[in-house]
Amino acid sequence: MTYRGAVRPSPADLSDRLLRPLLTVGLAAALAAPLAPASAEPHERAQRAAEPRRIAHTQWESGNDFRTGTMAGTLFVKGSLGVVKAPSARRTYAGRAYELGRWTSPWVAPRFGLTELIASWDATTPGDSWIEVEVRGKDAAGATSSYDVLGRWTSGDGFTRRRSVSGQTDDLGAVSVDTWRSTAAAGLTSWQLRVSLMRRPGARTASPTLDAVGAMASRVPSGSVATSRPGVARGIVLDVPRYSQMIHQGHYPQWGNGGEAWCSPTSTSMVLGYYDALPDPATYTYVPQGHVNPWVDHAARMTYDASYEGAGNWPFNTAYAAPLAGSAFVTRLRSLREAEQLVKVGIPVIASIAFDRGQLSGAPISSSNGHLLVIVGFTEAGDVVVNDPAAASRAGVRRTYDRGQFENVWLPRSGGTVYVITDDAHPLPSPDDYTSW
Repeated sequence: MTYRGAVRPSPADLSDRLLRPLLTVGLAAALAAPLAPASAEPHERAQRAAEPRRIAHTQWESGNDFRTGTMAGTLFVKGSLGVVKAPSARRTYAGRAYELGRWTSPWVAPRFGLTELIASWDATTPGDSWIEVEVRGKDAAGATSSYDVLGRWTSGDGFTRRRSVSGQTDDLGAVSVDTWRSTAAAGLTSWQLRVSLMRRPGARTASPTLDAVGAMASRVPSGSVATSRPGVARGIVLDVPRYSQMIHQGHYPQWGNGGEAWCSPTSTSMVLGYYDALPDPATYTYVPQGHVNPWVDHAARMTYDASYEGAGNWPFNTAYAAPLAGSAFVTRLRSLREAEQLVKVGIPVIASIAFDRGQLSGAPISSSNGHLLVIVGFTEAGDVVVNDPAAASRAGVRRTYDRGQFENVWLPRSGGTVYVITDDAHPLPSPDDYTSW
């Protein structure tokens, strides 16, 4: 997460995604402006409405998928990509030596000039092992960028700390925590991921495995949007449990201090609870007796980004959720009509929004520079039913927001970013019909 101004706020001032840059560097100033007023010229509003929302999600998860890429010191066995018995590559990180296996994806061309990319992964890293996810791109002239790090990730925190690596502005792209952005307004024509799996020399029983990896590439317009027509999920409300982030205020300063900083792990936990996929209580026995919903404290710990200093790193949340539920990734949606397709088949959607005073009627807080909540359903009229963790207590978590207001604090402000978490009993709608998943 990055602040659009010159100074980054302190962690105490942060909601989970504070003033994240949303498009290219050249468009950042446009996004920093408030939402367009209703008095905007009709032709300007029509022009914005006509701009397509270009989104393409690509994922590798099967043996056949991984074999389309390049393996170096890795192999696919028993449903996962792992490190070979004696890899030749070595690396030193934080003063410790590691054996290294690597997988590189094929080049992916989304058929538009992408301006942003967000990767997601599902991995297990026992003991002193971890993974690094990188991306590079090509522009229309054929120039290839260097690899930029999108995350150094571990499913634990006893040895290596999870970190994003913001900056890396040396050539065609730049990193804003978990989001890779083109530095040219024309965008990039193709991209390629590289995943490195690290383990201590000889530590075969404490070796990382990769079950899935992918990325969402997008080019989405800024400015206010016209309200979408209600679709297929009218009248459907999923029975997602209700958790409040605010009851955790003051918990674990080393992982964000609870309260306003924990909307993301609280939302992730609500969806895991819906799938009956919360972590085993044995994993959070360190949480003191009397802490309500202790699994939220644990989720904050397991998603905490030591560089970003918060638990709101988007793919760190889905990477935490994936092995518990079955599948999880970050993507963007074009409107609430796509969210309705997911709700219809029983999949709640975690959405990233931001709003100023008066822009989201009925919200438990007056404004937010970045907030995560769960879309759990829709009224018969098409308005949005949510579990909003910013409520002061569980009793106030379930809320209904105006459809048009919601789309205008979601689509322009985060690009329509969502977490999609699923289990085997709730498969995604056919990916042949939707490029967002």
